[in-house]
Amino acid sequence: MLFRTAAARVATRAFSSSAAARKDLVQDLYLKELKAYKPAASTKDAHVGLVKAFSAPIAPSAPTLPADLASELSAYDASEPAIAEAPAAVASSDPAAEAGAGAEAFLSFLEADLPKPEVHHH
Repeated sequence: MLFRTAAARVATRAFSSSAAARKDLVQDLYLKELKAYKPAASTKDAHVGLVKAFSAPIAPSAPTLPADLASELSAYDASEPAIAEAPAAVASSDPAAEAGAGAEAFLSFLEADLPKPEVHHH
């Protein structure tokens, strides 16, 4: 117990809280330079050559309908759409059964066990 109080006294004596020790020289130097800073005076024509002159874009014009709109619509209605041909598969009598077999085959493939890798011994 006596040792603790003696150590506490030594610790309090070693700690200094004087105003000179708490003074921050870097902060004082920074504030002094900041207060002394005077920005360079800029001339009235400093922006010339650096900034482009503003010009408003032209207003867009409204789209115009063709004069022969009825003939173009009738030509569009008369045209046949281009249909890509599907690859010819094995023809079957029941397409629903064929689709079901494909799904069943796919599910059985997913449920199948993966082949075990061969172990190579050196």
